[in-house]
Amino acid sequence: MQISPLTLVVRDYNEAVAWFTRSLGFELIEDTDLGDGKRWVVVGARGDKGARLRLARAATPEQQSHIGNQTGGSVFLFLYTDDFDHDYRILKSRGVDFVEEPRTERYGNVVVFRDLYGNRWDFVERRP
Repeated sequence: MQISPLTLVVRDYNEAVAWFTRSLGFELIEDTDLGDGKRWVVVGARGDKGARLRLARAATPEQQSHIGNQTGGSVFLFLYTDDFDHDYRILKSRGVDFVEEPRTERYGNVVVFRDLYGNRWDFVERRP
């Protein structure tokens, strides 16, 4: 068994796909028209066969109220790298909104960023 994809509530399919593919360098894995303005949109880190994000356009006022705050302000997702300094510079050059300076923890290097809607992510290079 595996868990995938995780749903991320978004304002607009196209702006979300553009941000995840341009800013984070993710690939668009699937974009299927489901009719009535709905789509099944899935993105993921290039080459990663694990977790994926399903980008789901908010369809109700309640769903809209959770855009950018899927976890009540806690870090929502974790993006791992094996070359922190290199990838951090690339993400910064693409305009990713880092909310702090990188720091070293017992488990590795980490920095928090926000996606285009404000959800908080940890960008991490784990120590072996």
